[in-house]
Amino acid sequence: QVQLVESGGGLVQAGGSLRLSCAASGSIFSINDMGWYRQAPGKQRELVADINRYGSKSYADSVKGRFTISRDNVKNTVYLQMNSLKTEDTAVYYCNADITTRTYRYLESWGQGTLVTVSS
Repeated sequence: QVQLVESGGGLVQAGGSLRLSCAASGSIFSINDMGWYRQAPGKQRELVADINRYGSKSYADSVKGRFTISRDNVKNTVYLQMNSLKTEDTAVYYCNADITTRTYRYLESWGQGTLVTVSS
């Protein structure tokens, strides 16, 4: 009914940049919070950044000043611009969205994940 599709992951050297995108599609009435999580090997999934429909943002301390989250409410898309990447940013990045469907059901939806690998 609702699908989140991520893109933009890949391999980059430390100090480099990547931009992730996540587009939501399907039976969507509105999207409230959208965010990015990540999970490194052997670690728990953690929140990287989120943004509500009004543009209010929050970031994990580890990425503040380096990552920027943004969204396009017309395209139902959230972005994560990642600059000054570090090897410890290596993880699978997941998009998350709190969606109200056209039938007024509430769904917490996840993308399939995109791998970001930062080499030294």
